[in-house]
Amino acid sequence: MKRLLPAPALALLLALLQGACSGSGSQNGPVSPVGPVPASSQRPGVPAAGYVALVDFNYIPCGVPYRLFQQLSSVLGPQTTLPGRSGLNANLPYFATAVTGETGIPVVTLNCLNCHAAFFDGKLVIGLGDSTGDYTQDPTPYALALGSMTKTLEERLEWQKWSERISAIGPYTTTSTVGVNPAENLSAAIFAHRDPRTLAWSHDPLMAPPLKQAPGLKVPPWWRVAKKNALYYDTSGRGDHAREMMTASSLCTDTIAQAEQIDSFFPDIEAYIESIQPPVWPWAIDQTKAAQGKTVFEATCSRCHGTYGPAGVYPNTVVDLPTIGSDPLLAQFETSGDWSRFTLWFNESFYGALGGLAPAPGYIAPPLDGVWATAPYLHNGSVPTIAAMLDSTTRPTYWMRQSFSSTDYDPVNLGWNYQTLSAGKAGQTDPNMKSLVYDTTLPGYSNQGHTFGDALSASDRAAVLEYLKTL
Repeated sequence: MKRLLPAPALALLLALLQGACSGSGSQNGPVSPVGPVPASSQRPGVPAAGYVALVDFNYIPCGVPYRLFQQLSSVLGPQTTLPGRSGLNANLPYFATAVTGETGIPVVTLNCLNCHAAFFDGKLVIGLGDSTGDYTQDPTPYALALGSMTKTLEERLEWQKWSERISAIGPYTTTSTVGVNPAENLSAAIFAHRDPRTLAWSHDPLMAPPLKQAPGLKVPPWWRVAKKNALYYDTSGRGDHAREMMTASSLCTDTIAQAEQIDSFFPDIEAYIESIQPPVWPWAIDQTKAAQGKTVFEATCSRCHGTYGPAGVYPNTVVDLPTIGSDPLLAQFETSGDWSRFTLWFNESFYGALGGLAPAPGYIAPPLDGVWATAPYLHNGSVPTIAAMLDSTTRPTYWMRQSFSSTDYDPVNLGWNYQTLSAGKAGQTDPNMKSLVYDTTLPGYSNQGHTFGDALSASDRAAVLEYLKTL
């Protein structure tokens, strides 16, 4: 099982990340309206081929020399592998892939499952967003320290390419708390170092990088993609989803030819992602109570979140900021002039040629298939349980997970077990403790909004919780 690692080892793993978590930023170039999101055509792909490409293909063409990664593996401890992999990948952790570097030696990079697979009840669930990652440290010092471990010219050259990129983006990929992801800032920092026309990397930034404090995002589950007409929380990913997803490879993709080669199999990866089904609730369900909850849900929640079952309909609706009321920072950033340089970079680049970014000033109301497995909640992961989503008066201002065990789950309130704290980050003297605290008073981390369940009775809320177990 993947475990929360000691800080130095975790920072080292983060340095390996090199853009593997998709979620490119977008802003005030084009801005989309709130309300229904129109569908766009997608290129066909083969799901089975997409799985192979996802876990074995070279779409992040730089990384840590394989020998160095093997030495570091002892720090990580036993890790979960994936079935059906061959060669060097057969024994690598599910989130790592060995590819051939520019010098001809094998290097190890992180694949998309580093962010888009996680454990629930002790089992690895592909497509479940990881809520245990620690991105609270700049990985640059650890990436640079690896240089002392190289032994050959080839290893040195591979390390130099990779570590230069990590050093450039590392200061922009730190979050306030463990469990949220810096994907927006990571992509923007990469764009700042690339020529949009040629994709050539520049040691010095070609435009101003993003602000250093990354807005924290909860990694959404992949099984939503099949229902969504646009990607990302603000639906900025309009047009070809495969082309937008492959921005995950942009840290190390230095030419149009490389991008075209990666693009040749990304429709298969997108097709595989669309084929993923949510997990099934593993415990008993009170079917009578769930039926009552369905009635309440369809009267209260379905206008935005849709209906379920064979005749279910998902409305693909962006809710405006005044109505949803949740932390506005991400949507405001992405539709502001200050962020427009990153939107325009994407739309002028190879990645934007089949669609492009056009964020809306609000947040998509997501489909709720398997929502019980996707704690914590809201786009920034600020609410630990669905019960607290349905009753905003119970949301903790300061909290932390009770543990990072995938079995430490609350089947009544639907979320991870947590502790309510009396003070936020400023009140913590232990730096290790500080990184574990979710402080909802910080910009971008608020747990406000989505108060639509507050008017329900306690019995109706409990019935809705039971119904959500059936999705």
